[in-house]
Amino acid sequence: MQSLYAYKGTEGDDFKKDETFLKHSLDSMYDLHLSILALLTEIHKKAEDYSTKLKKRHLNTDTHPNLNTKLKDNQILRFIRENSMVQDVIAKRKLNFWDLDFEYVDILFKDIINSELYKTYTEDSDDSLKSDKAFILSAYSEIIAPNDKLYNYFEDKKLTWVDDLPVVNTMLLKLIRKIKLTASESILLPDLYKDEDDKTFAEDLFKKTLLNTSKFSEEIALKTKNWDSERLASIDGVLLKMALCEFQKFSSIPYKVTINEYLEIAKEYSTPKSSLFINGILDKIVKEYQAEKLHLKTGRGLM
Repeated sequence: MQSLYAYKGTEGDDFKKDETFLKHSLDSMYDLHLSILALLTEIHKKAEDYSTKLKKRHLNTDTHPNLNTKLKDNQILRFIRENSMVQDVIAKRKLNFWDLDFEYVDILFKDIINSELYKTYTEDSDDSLKSDKAFILSAYSEIIAPNDKLYNYFEDKKLTWVDDLPVVNTMLLKLIRKIKLTASESILLPDLYKDEDDKTFAEDLFKKTLLNTSKFSEEIALKTKNWDSERLASIDGVLLKMALCEFQKFSSIPYKVTINEYLEIAKEYSTPKSSLFINGILDKIVKEYQAEKLHLKTGRGLM
């Protein structure tokens, strides 16, 4: 959607550069995932340094929650930091930029240790993996992920990361939930694509939508005579063309699946009325296809 919306040429132009941008933006999601793992690594280092400094001051670590060493000893953070596969990939791809941008690590660390969440965690004598995991999941969801300064930082670092962030955050939390101390180091390095077909689908959807954009525009125009033309020049128009491309060029994808996917995207990226608009147009088109037996879907139970 982003790549198609940004495309300024015509369907007859060479769009190799735009296709390359699409592939690069998809791959950059993986870089965002790794950069967040690097951030968690630096937060653990900060916790370790903090604990060491307190010991040097001869403070009693049992009388104040902020002097507790539980964050330093957190088994999830230690698993990430001591994961040689993760750290090698981060180093190879030069994604640990937190040494230079350390103020973000400082901000997040202070927010964590000053939180009620941390106070509750340090006052609890439970030092199990389950307890450590629960704290990291909560700290990430409630303190790290919603941080506006971190959000702005990622936006400045790479524009496409802002839209990738919710997906990457969700995936990271799923991975953390699965961690066991006996787990393979590769657990934190999932494949970006489910399989090669998954990657090919993204590339094909982009190319086939562009190559048929005039045809799709004409078909949509016939169904939208009473709608504002500006709406069709916006994200809504792009989503409708993509949906038509799936209807006509991807016979194994059920109509319902396509419609539901684009309604969800419209809710996230377009106007409040967009999902209603898109649903009405696509529903009308599907009924015509089915009545005229056009673009039939293949496979068991597909419509």
